[in-house]
Amino acid sequence: MSEVVQRYLQLGLRLGRLEEGLVDTYFGPAEVAEAVAAEPEPTPAAVAAEADVLLDELPDGWLRDQVVGVRTYAGVLAGEVYGFAEEMLGCYGVRPTYTDEAVFEAAHQRLSELLPGSDPLVRRYHAWRESMLVPADRIAPMVATVMERARAWTEELIALPAGEGVELELVHDQPWTGFNLYLGGMRGRVSVNADMPRSAMEMLHLTLHETYPGHQAERALKDQRLAREQGRLEETLVLGPTPQSLIAEGIAELGVDLVLSSPAGPSIADGFGIDFDLALAVEDAVQPLRWAEVNAAMLRTDSGLSDADVHAYLCRWGLMEDHLADHVIRFMSAPGNRTYLAVYPAGRDWCRAYVDGDLDRFRQLLTEQVRVQ
Repeated sequence: MSEVVQRYLQLGLRLGRLEEGLVDTYFGPAEVAEAVAAEPEPTPAAVAAEADVLLDELPDGWLRDQVVGVRTYAGVLAGEVYGFAEEMLGCYGVRPTYTDEAVFEAAHQRLSELLPGSDPLVRRYHAWRESMLVPADRIAPMVATVMERARAWTEELIALPAGEGVELELVHDQPWTGFNLYLGGMRGRVSVNADMPRSAMEMLHLTLHETYPGHQAERALKDQRLAREQGRLEETLVLGPTPQSLIAEGIAELGVDLVLSSPAGPSIADGFGIDFDLALAVEDAVQPLRWAEVNAAMLRTDSGLSDADVHAYLCRWGLMEDHLADHVIRFMSAPGNRTYLAVYPAGRDWCRAYVDGDLDRFRQLLTEQVRVQ
């Protein structure tokens, strides 16, 4: 391990001590983590200063992009003031713009055509969702079945490492709907928030996103090909507020689209009470509404929009029920999440443009250090 990579790992782990959740996972040399854990509590200003020193020494490249993200977010924690778009650019390498509500109106119109009726659209949409809610005792069996089918699809796309696998747990009282913790050694743990009622289609999306060809596939492949085979130990640290996360969420979101639009899509969804063609059309129609969450976060951060007004915006334009709008506000209230919610639609759009229909480019995203440029 080079001295520069060791310093990067130390820097990222110190950032992780400032706020829970900033380190998504670390499976690198234990002695590095142990040494950082034994240090006095760092300050945001000290982490930002350390990042500045490292940036002065790093050439343009993937690792430097990561350190820019660390520096930006350490600055946020140190009290530096960033607008929403500036923070996004510094952390993730993309600058979002405010989405005109006409985009959401067009999405609403498309949904109205797919879900006809006399009730207001929001009621029709949620009635459709509720018609296929997954009972609590069916969550684990469904996720396990989808994982098995999706893993087979992914294996046809790219060979997964020997010994790779996932364990599943149901959790409660979390601000997120699902999470994949990569444990190292090709193993991952997928946690599903059992408090959040989800339709069968949403559960299908969540499983593909968190496992195959999403987070689990990416982490195991990069562990094998980059960390183990090429000695790139910087890949053993996965940091939230960095371009690495934008790529990861983009892979996971685009991966859902690739699986469901493939010939295997209907068989992967089979047996869960999903009208597949309709569900796929609805899934496509609601994608633009993810930008309503970004608009709401921008307004909350830059204009001081109250949580009550953010709630109303999410319900109006994002077609959210009250409990889901409350959940999104809870998520964006954590400093590390206020811009993170934008990496899902932004990452999906970036990865879709990068792949441009070429599955070899998707394989590159799963196995190489692709920069956000």
